[in-house]
Amino acid sequence: MHALRKHRPLRRVTLTAAATVTGLVLLLSLKPHTPPTVAPASPSAGRSPSRSGAPSSTPSPANTSGTGTRTVTGDTVQTRWGPVQVRVTLRNGEITDVTAVSSPTDNPRDQEISGYAIPQLRREALAAQSARIDSVSGASYTSDGYKRSLQSALDSAGL
Repeated sequence: MHALRKHRPLRRVTLTAAATVTGLVLLLSLKPHTPPTVAPASPSAGRSPSRSGAPSSTPSPANTSGTGTRTVTGDTVQTRWGPVQVRVTLRNGEITDVTAVSSPTDNPRDQEISGYAIPQLRREALAAQSARIDSVSGASYTSDGYKRSLQSALDSAGL
């Protein structure tokens, strides 16, 4: 048999493996690399853009000294999976409660993720008394939106 007509099975296997790895790398590189955006609050609307339709409360000029109890709603943060917005209750400058006004709930998987992530994020925020909290594994977009909305609420409260 002539040298140029030999079958080269090892060469075919190597080329097939290289093509497969190249294809997988290209597919994985299609992941979006853009951070979530913050939707600005509309002061003229007078209501938060949450699904529940709860009014957005902001600190009154008479109650900005850091004493007493007040509630501040953070900006709505648009994440890849839906909007996230939190409401913070402050008493004498200390965070006493954090409530998720809106979170991704468009499908059962979003509801499952929000169901376990939001309570963990709430506990973290109350323990840290700030927006510097750990993200919940498996809910990174929701965690990022929660932290950004929380920080905007704390900024509005002057903390």
